Parts: sequence; C-alpha cells; structure tokens
Amino acid sequence: MDRNEFLLALDEMLELDPGTLTGDESLESLEAWDSLAVISFIALVDEKTGVVVEGEKLAKAKTVADLLALAGAPVAA
Repeated sequence: MDRNEFLLALDEMLELDPGTLTGDESLESLEAWDSLAVISFIALVDEKTGVVVEGEKLAKAKTVADLLALAGAPVAA
C-alpha cells in the first residue's frame, strides 16, 4: 500500500471525501478524529500493513503525517 492509497483509506475511515487528506492536517482540525477513529486507525494499519501501532506512540501523534509514520515502512512515500 502506498502513501496515496493509505490517505484514501483514512479518508474513507473518517468519512471524508476521497482526496481530502494530504498528510499536512493536524489531527485536532479533524472533527472525525475521536476515540473510535483511533481504534479504527489501529485496525486499519494492522489489516493493511501488518504493523502493530503502539498506543503510547499514537497518543503522541499530532498530524496525519505522524499517522503515516506510525504505519511504518509498508506505506511508501
């Protein structure tokens, strides 16, 4: 899965129009980023990349780019 595909999957997960997220957005600015979205993100990363996201690291994420970084190497730029 490449970066663009992952961003599109995040768009879908957060019920945003396809192509909305670019990676530069702060998580605070996303109305849909809530506790359910956090759990959905962890499941999405595990399903799509096999990477297990640590809750402590996820709690430190401030931007969509941080989320991409947490997804690990399988999400190429």
